[in-house]
Amino acid sequence: MSTETARTYQQNRITTHDAKQWLERERNTRLVQLTAIEESEPDGSDQLMAAQTTAIRNVLEEITAAQHRLDEGVYGVCQTCSQPIPVERLEILPYARCCVGCLPR
Repeated sequence: MSTETARTYQQNRITTHDAKQWLERERNTRLVQLTAIEESEPDGSDQLMAAQTTAIRNVLEEITAAQHRLDEGVYGVCQTCSQPIPVERLEILPYARCCVGCLPR
């Protein structure tokens, strides 16, 4: 492994601790949002609230799936091309399943 390749690998490496923190922070944020929606007074926007609730629950499922990938040792690996997902992407979207290049178009 060349020095440059080793340096790139180290920069793209994600610690389990960091990944767990990112996922936990994301889960907590979504749970707060879900609680706020569920505790809000009905105001005629039931469809919007139902859509928001569904979207948040879907993200929570994605977070759970990412935690399973972490436990299995495949967190941060694109499920399409099997290449590492850049750390910058995982910092923004810690439950990402694929790299930007493999996103559906």
